[in-house]
Amino acid sequence: MEETPPPPHTMLAGYSLPSLTTVVCGLFVAYILQSVWTLGQLFVHPSCPTPSHCYQPLIAQNPQLQLLAFTSLSRAPSHPRELELLHRVKHFPYDSPREDQLEVQLPLRVRNNGSFYLHLFLTPPHITPEDWGGLAQGEHSVYAFSPLTEYQVPEASTFNLLGEDKTAAKEDSTTTSSSSSKSSKQQKSRRPVTHFQSQVTFNILTDPVGLPRHDLPYDLGHALRLDSRGRYLPILHVDTLSARLRDLVEVTPTLTHTNFTLKYAPISYGKLRLWMQFEGALRPMASLGFSARDLDDVKGIFSDTSLYFLFVTFLVAALHMLFDFLAFKNDIAFWRGRRSMAGLSPSYVAWRAISQAIVFLYLLEENTSLLVLVPAGIGGVIELWKVTKAFHIRLEGWRLRVEQAISSGESATRELDSQGIRYLSYLLYPLLVAGAVYSLLYTPHRSWYSWLINSLVNGVYAFGFLFMLPQLFINYKLKSVAHLPWKTFMYKAFNTFIDDLFAFIITMPTAHRVACFRDDVVFLIYLFQRWQYPVDKSRVNEFGESGEEVAQKAKEE
Repeated sequence: MEETPPPPHTMLAGYSLPSLTTVVCGLFVAYILQSVWTLGQLFVHPSCPTPSHCYQPLIAQNPQLQLLAFTSLSRAPSHPRELELLHRVKHFPYDSPREDQLEVQLPLRVRNNGSFYLHLFLTPPHITPEDWGGLAQGEHSVYAFSPLTEYQVPEASTFNLLGEDKTAAKEDSTTTSSSSSKSSKQQKSRRPVTHFQSQVTFNILTDPVGLPRHDLPYDLGHALRLDSRGRYLPILHVDTLSARLRDLVEVTPTLTHTNFTLKYAPISYGKLRLWMQFEGALRPMASLGFSARDLDDVKGIFSDTSLYFLFVTFLVAALHMLFDFLAFKNDIAFWRGRRSMAGLSPSYVAWRAISQAIVFLYLLEENTSLLVLVPAGIGGVIELWKVTKAFHIRLEGWRLRVEQAISSGESATRELDSQGIRYLSYLLYPLLVAGAVYSLLYTPHRSWYSWLINSLVNGVYAFGFLFMLPQLFINYKLKSVAHLPWKTFMYKAFNTFIDDLFAFIITMPTAHRVACFRDDVVFLIYLFQRWQYPVDKSRVNEFGESGEEVAQKAKEE
C-alpha cells in the first residue's frame, strides 16, 4: 500500500522565513562578491588571439618622447600665440615618477576672476614649441588639458571675539574694531572667487598591453589615438582625483606669480581603468546634491591611499554600513518593545539626544562631509525618539502628554540615576564653564554662534563620556547588565573600531576624530561589566522579575 504524502502545509510547518538580519547579511555577502569580481575584471589584461586582431602599443618600442606644458586663457586654443610655454622636457623619462616645481605668471584676466588652463603635449623630441602644426596635428602627438582655476568660496577668517589683548597699546583699539567689523562683513558677503590649482598630477600608461579591435574596453576607447601603422599612441591621463581643495590658492588682484607643482607617475593598465571608473562615478554626484567638499573627501580616499589599502577601505566601508543598519534596526526594535525603564538611565538617554543635536550642529557649522553628517543626523532623530520612550511622552493630537505613573523598578532606577548625576555635576559643570571661558579668551572664532557651538561640542567630546557614569553606576548597584540592548551595543562597538580607521581617511574636525578613539574606552568598560555581571535569566532581580518571566510576558503580549 502506498503511503499518502502529507499535505503541503504540514510539510512547511517546521520551517520559518529567514529573519531580516539573515536576508540583509546574505545580500551584503552577494554584493561584496559581485563588487570584488567587477573590480578584479578591470585588472585582467584583454586576450589577443593574434597580433592582427589587436591594437599594439607604440610605447612597447620605447620611443623617445618630449613633454611640453603650456598655460592659456582659452580652453581650446587655436593659435600658438594663445599659449605660454611653462615647462619643457625634451627627453621625458616616462618610466619613473618625477615632480617639477615651477613658477606660473598669472595674467591680469585671471586676477580679475578669469579662467586659466594647462595644456600638456607628448610629442617626438624634434618638434619645437612654436610648431603648432606638429603639436596639434602631428601623427605622434598626444594631448591632454586640465583647468588650473575654479571658483570657490574663500574660507571664513577667524578673529578674537573680545578683540586684542588688554595689554596692547590703546592706539590699536581702532584697528581691532575695524578688523572685527570687516570680518563680520566678510561673513555676510562671501562669494565664489577664482582659486588656482597649485598641483596637477598626470599619468602615462606604461604597460605594453594589446587592446582587441572588436572588444575594446569602453573606458579606454575615448582616450585611444592611432598612428598610420595602426599602433595606439601613449595614453596621457590627467589625474583629477588628485586635484584637492587643500591645493587651491586664492587669486587676488596683487598675486602676479605663484608656485606650481607638476607631478608625474607611470600607471598600470588596471589602475588606469579603475581611476577612470572612479572619475566617471564622481561626475554626476554634484547634480545629486554633493558639495565640492563632499567630493573632495571622496577623492581623498582614492588619492591619499595605496591601491591595496583602498580595497581594504572599500570592504571596511561596506561593513560599516552593514553594522550601522543592524545597530539602528536592533536599537529601534529594543526601544519599541520596551515597557519599563527599570535599569536604564533616563538622564543618559536625554543627554544622548542633546549631545547628538549639538554634534550635528557643529558638523554643519564646519561644513563636514555628508559621509559624516548624514549618519549623525539619523542618529540624532533616533535619540530624540528614545527620549519620548524613556520619559513616557505621548503625542495626543497637537499636544504632548507625559504619563505620571511609573513602576517601582523605574522609581528605584531614577533614584540611583539622580544620585549619579549629582556626583557628576560637581565635576562636569566647572569643566564646561572653564573650557568655554578659555576658548573665548584665547581661541579665534568666526562668530559668537561659532564660539557657542564649539564650546558646547568641546564639552560633548571632552566630557560627554562622563554622562555614561550614571548608567555604569546603575549597573554597579544592580550588579546586572541584562537590561541593556546588547545586540545594538555590539554592532556599535564593532563600528567604533571601524571609525578608528575612517578617522585617518575621511576629513573631519579634530575633536570628532578624537571622540572616535574615546568610544573605544567606553566599549572596554561595558565589556568589563558584561564579564563581571554575567546574565542569568533564571535569577530574580531587585524588582521581583526574572529574565524568563519578562520574555514570557513579551510573548503573551
